Amino acid sequence: MNIIAESSSTRTEWALVDGDKIVEHAFTTGVNPYFQTRKEISHSIRLELPEIFFSRRWKHVYFYCAGCSNAEKNKIMESSLIAQFKIPCTVKSDLLGAARGLLVREPGLACILGTGSNSCLYDGTEIIKNIAPLGFILGDEGSNAHMGKQLISDILKEIAPKEISDAFFDYYHTSSNVMLNEVYSATLPSRALAKYAQFLLEHVNHPYVYELVYNSLMLFFRRNIASYDYKDKPISFVGSTCVMFEDILHRVADDFGACIAKCIKYSMPGLVEFHAND
Repeated sequence: MNIIAESSSTRTEWALVDGDKIVEHAFTTGVNPYFQTRKEISHSIRLELPEIFFSRRWKHVYFYCAGCSNAEKNKIMESSLIAQFKIPCTVKSDLLGAARGLLVREPGLACILGTGSNSCLYDGTEIIKNIAPLGFILGDEGSNAHMGKQLISDILKEIAPKEISDAFFDYYHTSSNVMLNEVYSATLPSRALAKYAQFLLEHVNHPYVYELVYNSLMLFFRRNIASYDYKDKPISFVGSTCVMFEDILHRVADDFGACIAKCIKYSMPGLVEFHAND
């Protein structure tokens, strides 16, 4: 049996699989080697994952992770995983995990819209083109973190409507100092920003909120999808954002002239199918 895991900066989904069947399933906190040390990652995995995942030496770990886009960061993850499971481990990017989970072995355009955002052209096995996502500071358009950043910026600059600002502080019972500390001092600032998407979802019928979400998603298309030959390729999405704001996403795609094939929250079923014969 193999272990398959897919991790964003917010949560990690784990599956212990026998062929194409999931034997055990679990969720833990997300990890990201750009913001966490090997020790912090190992600590999170060991304390949060159910003991059955460590009960014997399984065959292989396939780990798809945010922040794993180069050899240096992949090595941090590999070291953490090998230390915990004592078996061979393969670490790949969360984007490849998204593409394999969405499309399995079919070619197409695959996108992540969750805590962060990303996109790629996939040939059925590997990524053949990727527009750099650049993270929550320089990119991640259309993501929960991007929307959260815009929201708290508007609130703290007193640009957001008063009724939205009042509702926000009633909802979160926070302060400007706390929010700024979470963004500039916390280990995973994108996760801190992404949590505000729930507020946006609950107030999406307010014109200000609807426009914020629409504009963020449109930026994703303009700054990412526009660089692909998307006219004849339906686009598939995975992640919390695409599911939370699916109606607006479809409107944005229509306005942009793109076609959406599917929107799903989790990529694990497709990853299990992709690795069924490994």
